Amino acid sequence: MPTYRSRSTVHGPSVLQAAWLGVAAAMMGCAGVPGRGPETPVRQAEKVPAPPSVNIADRLEPIRQKHQVPALAATVIQEDRVVALGAVGVRKLGSPETVTTSDRFHLGSDTKAMTATMLAMLVEQGRLRWDTTLAEAFPELRETMHPDYRAVTLEQLLQHRGGTPEDLTRDGLWARLLMREGTPREQRELLARTVLAWPPAATPGTKFLYSNAGYAIAGVMAERATGEAWEDLMRQMLFEPLGMASAGFGAPGVIDEPRGHVVGWLLTTPMEPGPAADNPPAIGPAGIVHCSLPDWAKFIRAHLRGERGGSGLLKPESFVRLHTPPPGGDYALGWGVTESAAEGRCLSHAGSNTMWFVQAWLALDKDYAVLVATNVGGTGGERATGEATGELIRWVREQTPDSAAR
Repeated sequence: MPTYRSRSTVHGPSVLQAAWLGVAAAMMGCAGVPGRGPETPVRQAEKVPAPPSVNIADRLEPIRQKHQVPALAATVIQEDRVVALGAVGVRKLGSPETVTTSDRFHLGSDTKAMTATMLAMLVEQGRLRWDTTLAEAFPELRETMHPDYRAVTLEQLLQHRGGTPEDLTRDGLWARLLMREGTPREQRELLARTVLAWPPAATPGTKFLYSNAGYAIAGVMAERATGEAWEDLMRQMLFEPLGMASAGFGAPGVIDEPRGHVVGWLLTTPMEPGPAADNPPAIGPAGIVHCSLPDWAKFIRAHLRGERGGSGLLKPESFVRLHTPPPGGDYALGWGVTESAAEGRCLSHAGSNTMWFVQAWLALDKDYAVLVATNVGGTGGERATGEATGELIRWVREQTPDSAAR
């Protein structure tokens, strides 16, 4: 399997290090748990209480120390339940408060899969189509929209193939967005109007360009189709149905929970909640969700079982579409996609706003997933979460002694 490296988009003082990457180098040759067939009903009398999840702190602490990150937390989902959970380290450098498994972490670009899932729900409801074009969604921009954008579809935006740019600093746009003038919806409308007047960074449909702008514009399409803000749509359509009570937007803001950290030349500094602790709401659909790992696992479980019809959110064919890249590509709708003889089909994504780093790895055919998070970005955050992901994939293999024979 190939190794995916981070792709960063630097906009200015605040950066969304929107990365999708696998951790194949850390886990070559690892096999997962056996795949499941279609789910069958279970009579209430036959249900057996699930065993408690395994504490994997001992697996995480050596990795945390090796890469000198403040905290490291992770969970393993297998056969529709959390089978392992752990958190080590401190919430904030210079403070003795230890991190807990219920603390909230910033998900960065792992928000993208959530936005794509919400949009798939709107497609199923008939409020949008996968082939809804920008010309249809923004009729008032007929005179100012660059002609090459008119035929770009919602699906192309979510595949990063709409030609929208990776860099938003042109014409001072990023500086304006950092000022956060107006409501989040107004900020996203400004982004859409401005970007769609520029020439595309590549001919739409021909090239993969990792673009936060594309996801922001897709979010505006949802807002226009429903009359509701992206944040409200995410709460109503994803967080509440899935029971993700800890989910929110921006840097976690409660006093007794983790802080993101900025890595400087000499010091790593904790960032208190506020505008400087995250990217502006204008690119919210691309990466500003936060939640606890157990709540993140609820969303991931929906994708693990979705193609088998067990999620309750979407039809199986919608999940297949979300998980399938275009011909010749390896990025679907919010997910990097790989396939190997050992693991089968796998989805992966990493996210960072440079102050946090998270990684998600889903082995669809083996029916398990690994989620890892830390409260610092940069190389240390990426390496720590990558190594921890590989270690936990090995842990899954250890729980299945005969996996090497498969």
